Amino acid sequence: MSALKFCGKCNNMLYPQEDTEMRTLHYACSACEHKEVATDTCVYKRVLRKSAGEPTDVLKDAATDPTLPRTRSVRCYNCGYPEAAYFQAPTKGEQGLTLYFICCSPTCGHRWRD
Repeated sequence: MSALKFCGKCNNMLYPQEDTEMRTLHYACSACEHKEVATDTCVYKRVLRKSAGEPTDVLKDAATDPTLPRTRSVRCYNCGYPEAAYFQAPTKGEQGLTLYFICCSPTCGHRWRD
C-alpha cells in the first residue's frame, strides 16, 4: 500500500518520478535532488467502503463533466429540462449495465436510471 515518503536528508516530501530510460519508478526530493528506488509501484490507492449500488458519489458533479455524452432526446422528469448527461454502470444484483441520466440544468441536477 502506498504511503507518504519523506527525504532522509532534508525531510521534504518525496514525489514519484518515472525513469523512462530504465523503466523504473523513483521517489525524488524536489528540494535537494535526493532519489530512492521505489520498492512498491503503487503510487495512489482509493478504497471505497460503500456497498455496490447506485453510484451516488459519482453523480454529484457528473452534469458538469465535459467527457460524459449528452442527449436531447430525454427530458428531465423533475424540471422538464431538455438535456441530460448519461453513462452506464453495473448495478448490484443485476446482470449487465444500467443506463444512468443526470439533468444538465444548473438548478436541478435530478438523477434517474433507465
